[in-house]
Amino acid sequence: MSTIGNMLSWTLDRPTKRLIGWAALSAAVAALSSILLLAISGWFLTGAAIAGAAGPIVAMGFNYLIPSATIRLLAISRTVSRYGERLLSHRAAMLAMAGLRGRLFGKLAAQDSRNAPDLSGGDASARLIGDIDALEDLIVRRPTLPASLIAAVVGVVLAAFAGWRAALVLAIALAILPFMLRMLAGRMTRQPARDAAEALGDLRTRYVAYAAARAEIAAYGLADRVDADLTRLATRLDKAQAALFRGEGAIAALLAFYAGLAVALVLIAGAGTGTPEHVALAILATAGAVEAMAALARTAFRQASVEEGLRRLTELDSLEGEPVRHEESDAAALPLRFAMHEVRPGDRIALTGRSGSGKTMLLEGLAGLRPATFDIAVGGNALADCTAATLRDQSSLSPQDAPMLAGSIADNLRLARPGVSEDAMWRVLAIACLDTRIRNAPEGLDTRLGEAGGMLSGGERKRLSLARALLTERPWLLLDEPTEGLDAATEATLIERLKQWLDTTGTGLVLVSHRQAPLALAHQSLAVESIPRLQAAAITPPATE
Repeated sequence: MSTIGNMLSWTLDRPTKRLIGWAALSAAVAALSSILLLAISGWFLTGAAIAGAAGPIVAMGFNYLIPSATIRLLAISRTVSRYGERLLSHRAAMLAMAGLRGRLFGKLAAQDSRNAPDLSGGDASARLIGDIDALEDLIVRRPTLPASLIAAVVGVVLAAFAGWRAALVLAIALAILPFMLRMLAGRMTRQPARDAAEALGDLRTRYVAYAAARAEIAAYGLADRVDADLTRLATRLDKAQAALFRGEGAIAALLAFYAGLAVALVLIAGAGTGTPEHVALAILATAGAVEAMAALARTAFRQASVEEGLRRLTELDSLEGEPVRHEESDAAALPLRFAMHEVRPGDRIALTGRSGSGKTMLLEGLAGLRPATFDIAVGGNALADCTAATLRDQSSLSPQDAPMLAGSIADNLRLARPGVSEDAMWRVLAIACLDTRIRNAPEGLDTRLGEAGGMLSGGERKRLSLARALLTERPWLLLDEPTEGLDAATEATLIERLKQWLDTTGTGLVLVSHRQAPLALAHQSLAVESIPRLQAAAITPPATE
């Protein structure tokens, strides 16, 4: 519980805590209204029945107006306060989880790609969605816990109308119930909760991988194998969730049995001392008090899932570093050194070599996306000794396989420079020979792209990635096969426009291309095979910035 408390302490800000406070008050009113409604209804119906059996004169003297009006008021109060509790608690949970998801995503985004934890997209998704949902459920239920305790105390007080023995029996029954629920829930849900969390992460990881390769899966007729593999993982998840549901059913059955047992014991204890109407009040108050403890039952049942989710979320929160706020970089251009080959700021170099020689790996290392594997220096410092911030401020990469955000074209460009104007977007799109295509799109810059670029072809995604890299305006532009998938005419136009942009801005260029035409952009070339590779012990990046 201390871990839960710590997690909630930095998840809930002051406005959210106020919402939870009001939700707790509403829950308390709903619980009190519910138990009083049952108790007074039992007293009223029993009293009315006794008065009616005593004859017309006694029945005429029985005051039914005040009790019936009270019952109606309590029914309205219970409905309104319960609605208020649900509304306020869910609003608090959504606000808190929005902040938590942002915080944890920022933690992931702040990691140095060279030594970031090995966390797949599917597993990260499971943590940021499924595990946080468990914590969200905890916040939603949090206001009902004090309300349950208040209802239990009121139930004991009402049971005392049937005598002290009835009150004592109910107090003991209610005191034992939470410990019993916690013990049973722990035995029945702890392992299934862990199995379900791991199975969900594995399923999402595999699904993300298959989704990225869906074209190849269809082309090679592998759909049956993929379906069988996903079915196996889904079956594993279903089994774990089924075990959780069986546990929930067992706890619900125990609660129902326990309520009946408590009512029977209170009836026996109060039968000899209380009047019939007081005994009716006591037994219905008992039923209401045990029902109010159902919130504790749900908490006990969800405890294992919450703790497992918290364990996985704590691993993310323990990561070092905080998200970096975007600022216009004014870092001075630093010279590069490839082994003994010096490249001054503003120079343009083409890296050549056979397929598999490591050209893409070298570019990604220079961009800070992977550990250094070649003898390269930036500003006189070995690449492995450079911080992620230094590499980020120096270079902008347009990779061979350009990733796209599932948003609008403008959203994808804003990744490079948040707040960039539309005029700046159109300028870089023109350099990338993509402006005409985007202007003819249904909604221009606001045209939404689906998964993996959606409406754009492979060559168009490459050019959008190039436009995004140009927007960063960093000292070094790193291009990996920038004209792949283009026809000769478009390639020639793009190279000419890119050359003019490089001449105007003085940006340095590190180019990798198997096609001959883009090599005209470079002032010099260097074979990757001539750059020594580093030993494994020498490529461990710095732990922090």
